[in-house]
Amino acid sequence: MTNKRNTLHPRDEIMRTMDRIYRYRMTTTSGGNLSIRDSAGDIWISPARVDKGNLNRRDIVCVHADGTADGLHPPSSEFPFHKAIYEARPDIRAIVHAHPVALVAFSICRQSPDTRLFHQAHSVCGKVGFAPYACPGSEALGVSIADTFSKGCDSVILENHGVVVGGSDLARAFERFEAFEFAGKTLIKANQLSPVRFLDEDQLRQAADRCVNFDSYDPDQATAGELELRKQLCDFVRRGCRQRLLISTEGSFSARVDADSFLITPTQKDREQLHADDLVLVRGNQREAGKLASRAARAHQAIYDKHPHVQAIVFAHPVNATAFSVTETPLDVRTIPESYVFLRDVRRVPYGVQYRDDGSIADYVCRSNPAAVLQNDGVVVTGSTVLDTFDRLEVLESTAEAVINAGAIGNVSVMSGDVIDELCTAFNLK
Repeated sequence: MTNKRNTLHPRDEIMRTMDRIYRYRMTTTSGGNLSIRDSAGDIWISPARVDKGNLNRRDIVCVHADGTADGLHPPSSEFPFHKAIYEARPDIRAIVHAHPVALVAFSICRQSPDTRLFHQAHSVCGKVGFAPYACPGSEALGVSIADTFSKGCDSVILENHGVVVGGSDLARAFERFEAFEFAGKTLIKANQLSPVRFLDEDQLRQAADRCVNFDSYDPDQATAGELELRKQLCDFVRRGCRQRLLISTEGSFSARVDADSFLITPTQKDREQLHADDLVLVRGNQREAGKLASRAARAHQAIYDKHPHVQAIVFAHPVNATAFSVTETPLDVRTIPESYVFLRDVRRVPYGVQYRDDGSIADYVCRSNPAAVLQNDGVVVTGSTVLDTFDRLEVLESTAEAVINAGAIGNVSVMSGDVIDELCTAFNLK
């Protein structure tokens, strides 16, 4: 269960990662640049003045140690600060620079997001820093950024410019970049609701120290039903990433196979890149050999054990719903009929309940309360199928976004008790 050896050429890795960043709307056609320093010391970097939404592998430029370059285009104009970071931090092998809107907002307010919103963001983003302004493309900018990285920072806000993150490879740098932007977006949304609650050191340690121990076993040949669930889970996890309901380092999705077993997403794997064989079959105290189940597997298991009607579960971190999780503001879904019919009343789970071994997380969801907000850890949603669960997650996030947006217009008006009673009768919700 070691990390696979990377066999993807730097050209392809940069091209695919830039495509993903652009699809996620975390950069513009002309903005941002990526680089990889290979084992020979060559730096592969995205080109200058080429459409970021339409890169191909031949566009990627290789800059050698002597300063000569191979490629169809000149290297990014920001190459000097990439080179300066690599010189200051030999442990960094890949860099992401872009202008995602939330982190740009922080940069023009001359602030850095506090990643202690969530344990995972705090862990993934590493030490956060702030680099004073210098002209883009200048040697002075390289000095400013490299000096900040030399202090051990991994995620750096550039004053009035954007963000730069480094990682041990491009996959890790992308995950760091995505988690940093996610934290920034959530903070912006949460600040529209009420004061933000951050985690203290004991709470961060509580999440970091949890572990999931299962014995290893070799399951029998997969049934057609299990194979179908594997495909559904992969399809919906990928869709969730592309719709920004999930991010690559956060969340877990599972589906019940039978009374005693369920499939769940693995830990430490990019959610959007999952394949059917990556999913982990869990049965009782055993998990499929050669794989590591999500650290939320015991929480999923507790819910399945207590609620036979639940057939699928997702723990997720959609930005707007998660904004409610980091404040004291309740998420009232009595806004439009669809929201209440799909979600009923959404409960709030105190911090850390889902990390416990006592299964108490199962007490916070039931048939009449299929979704809950987890304090400083997103949401949990249950359903009768993978599709039903994903649909509810979408409705929950859309409702949360509508409530936050409504607050910028006027007072939020929820449906009256008589209307709720009418809905319960019409849709047999009693």
